Amino acid sequence: MSDDLEPLSPSEGVEMYLEARRDELSKETLSGQKYRLASFLQWCDEEEVENLNDLNGRDLYRFRVWRREGLGQGREEIQQVTLRGQLSTLRAFLRFAEEIDAVREGLRVDVPLPTVSNGQNVSDTTLDPDRAADILEYLNRYHYASRTHGILLLMWHTGARVGAIRSLDLSDLDLDTDRPGIQFRHRPETDTPLKNKEKGERWNAINPNVARVLEDYIDGPRENARDEHGRFPLFTTEYGRPALTTFRDAVYRVTRPCWRGEECPHGEDVDTCEAAYLTHASKCPSSRSPHDVRSGRVTAYRRNDVPRRVVSDRLNASTDILDEHYDRRSAREKAEQRRDYLRNQ
Repeated sequence: MSDDLEPLSPSEGVEMYLEARRDELSKETLSGQKYRLASFLQWCDEEEVENLNDLNGRDLYRFRVWRREGLGQGREEIQQVTLRGQLSTLRAFLRFAEEIDAVREGLRVDVPLPTVSNGQNVSDTTLDPDRAADILEYLNRYHYASRTHGILLLMWHTGARVGAIRSLDLSDLDLDTDRPGIQFRHRPETDTPLKNKEKGERWNAINPNVARVLEDYIDGPRENARDEHGRFPLFTTEYGRPALTTFRDAVYRVTRPCWRGEECPHGEDVDTCEAAYLTHASKCPSSRSPHDVRSGRVTAYRRNDVPRRVVSDRLNASTDILDEHYDRRSAREKAEQRRDYLRNQ
């Protein structure tokens, strides 16, 4: 240990790191970093590491094995891609710790990142476009203009991230026209940031059917409530703007087959299945996340030969990100589309 280092406990160090990055990271990203560093703090506690000055490369190797094998209390084994994400965050923290003289210089490079195979860091789930159409048809028939109907319809139609959908105010909608649209705006000071900040601000056109459903939701079941900042959210509860979990839970709930009265493809009895309860809907193998809705929308666009640049602008994501993380067409399907395109030239 160098005499130049200044003692600092792991918990104090992590708190300082998160505070230092608060201005440069979105609230969601910062929350994710805090979550990933929690395992490191648990390891430090279990190993009685009370001073970051004492850390060395061998300690970091032990932490890597501890986390990979799920050796900590309440922990489980994790995949390589998850481990890579956790170690990447730890590296960023150690870089900060080096800068404030809490660990020796260069310690972060003693955290080797596991190699993941091409595509391993990409989710293999999506909301199939045909299944999305069935769910929206069911909502249109039996839950027309409900909050859930509006959320799913807008998420599918725009492909927007769930945080962007949550951020919408009534003033962001232009519905009373034959060319309706919605505006996404970055407003971090009132708790509705966009993932890409000001670069994520944009107008999205919506079709008249979507506009009509939103109008009927606003005129019907929508709670006429302000949020804690005095704004009028599009989607509300009686208390104001819903939390992100409300939007995620809506997606998990309606993407379970049993919710539409279908037979369970996993052989479960709906009366005893844990995932049949709203609070556990995400545990159903058939349920899908908001990210899966977004990837399904991209897949549908690409199947219909919508230009990549148009999809990129509409979803506020680079074409490389769309290709890697959202387009779920198979390699064969892409090849057949190219064949059909070239045949028609």
